[in-house]
Amino acid sequence: MYTPEIAPVADSLLWSSLLAILPLLTIFVTLGALKWKAHWAGLTAVGVALVVAIAAYGMPVGLAALSATQGFAFGLFPIMWIVITAIWLYELTVRSGHFEDLRLVINVISDDPRIQAIIIAFCFGGLLEALAGFGAPVAITGVMLVAVGFTAMRAAVVVLVANTAPVAFGAIAIPIITAGTLTGIDYQDIGAMVGHQTPFLAAIVPLFLVMLVDGRRGLRQIWPLALVVGVVFGFAQYISSNFLSVELTDIIASLLGLAAVVVMLRFWKPKGGQDALDRMADEREHEDADAPDAGGAGGVATDLKKETAPLTGSRIFLALFPYLLVIVIFSVAKLVPALNNWLASTDVAIPWPGLDGNILDSAGEASTSTIYNFQWLSSPGTLLLISGVIVAIVYKMTAKEALDVLVVNVVKMRFSILTVGSVLALAYVMNLSGQTITIGTWIAGTGAFFAFLSPILGWLGTAVTGSDTSANALFATLQQTAAHEAGLNPLLLVGANSSGGVLGKMVSPQNLTIAATAVGLLGKEASIFRRVIGWSLGMLVLMCLLVGLQSTVLSWMVPSA
Repeated sequence: MYTPEIAPVADSLLWSSLLAILPLLTIFVTLGALKWKAHWAGLTAVGVALVVAIAAYGMPVGLAALSATQGFAFGLFPIMWIVITAIWLYELTVRSGHFEDLRLVINVISDDPRIQAIIIAFCFGGLLEALAGFGAPVAITGVMLVAVGFTAMRAAVVVLVANTAPVAFGAIAIPIITAGTLTGIDYQDIGAMVGHQTPFLAAIVPLFLVMLVDGRRGLRQIWPLALVVGVVFGFAQYISSNFLSVELTDIIASLLGLAAVVVMLRFWKPKGGQDALDRMADEREHEDADAPDAGGAGGVATDLKKETAPLTGSRIFLALFPYLLVIVIFSVAKLVPALNNWLASTDVAIPWPGLDGNILDSAGEASTSTIYNFQWLSSPGTLLLISGVIVAIVYKMTAKEALDVLVVNVVKMRFSILTVGSVLALAYVMNLSGQTITIGTWIAGTGAFFAFLSPILGWLGTAVTGSDTSANALFATLQQTAAHEAGLNPLLLVGANSSGGVLGKMVSPQNLTIAATAVGLLGKEASIFRRVIGWSLGMLVLMCLLVGLQSTVLSWMVPSA
């Protein structure tokens, strides 16, 4: 039996926190400063977490090791299962020859790469986040951007920054529902609170995407469209989360954001699109010269000058078919209650051997985190597998061809699999040993000023685990308790945990690896990290200021529960 202590080192929360944060510092320093390969950074951080858990927290060696194995298993399934099947689905379209048509279809809407970034990474990515989440939006939109002509590095950075505002309501609002379940606060109220926070991010993220694609020059030329899309997306988030449906928030916001692009382009033609295309072509030539294999997970065709026959109705349908199919399958699976409940009923709860029942929480009760939920049928990865099988049949591919595509990609992704497994092993060791709660309790001990700092806990939780859902599972109850002790509104801080968490996703080693794998930059996670960390921290500061103000002069923005 093991019960985590909050302050095991000399009964000092400060010294205990400084030790507990060492595994996180290890992974960020090795990735950001030392430029290690992501799998080595992850494995090293796991080793540091194990040493801290055993030496400082007194966790038995066997339980610490078993915690790592459960985390590694969770990294393989469902996390990497989702990524593997998402990229497999995309590779089927490449092998069949239909992916080039998708680029042409997108060009029909706009061939301006700055607008394409908004359409693909923000609007379509938001829709995928709403339906699937867990890395699928980053994987799919990453390869789509490379296919329309983005360099691999620029595509990776754009999709990671875009995958922010929708995350809190992702996978049919699972992060918010999780927070409600753990705190006892109605998740509809939490969703309404988040709907008073993330829309401010949504309003500015498209502007940031334009800057990432074409700098200040692009921002001067595209800002009206970027601002309109961001405001429409954010306003839709607010209306849906407060008055319509928390679960459908991102679906509504993404579709309205996409509609805003289409409508505005009918009345307004931005300048500089061809110049942006030329600059991107030059950049791509330099990237290809430096790294000939940087074309994507399976070698995305990026020859934009290739002459093709005019698009026909059937070619347009077949190009869009995989993504329309994903939307239909996920919508039915998630939004039809009878089917959703049946899929959930097939989940298999597996008490982790040797671990379950031997980890106690502070109340002396057995931790439920030691039960591994095997979602063999309800997992987004399995739904993507079903989608891929249907796509292969429609594209008239043989079973041997489809299986060969899958096997080749699994082999290519072996180091990504190791990275994500090690990162989740790190998260489980830190969580079950008590290291994460120590850090959170230390930050929460700042009294009323904690309102300004509360989003940092969500950011930290998502940065470690790669999941806003996991961040809420870690810290939602802590936020609630800290709010009561500091005389703050618990609803505000629980919502802030989820809203701050969305900004940690782009620097999570798990998501960095998914992005790198998707666009063909295996081993370049450290370079991607250095390009996104500033955006993550900058938006986190803005979120901290917003939440702090909502606890004082903007308290009227907190919905009444």
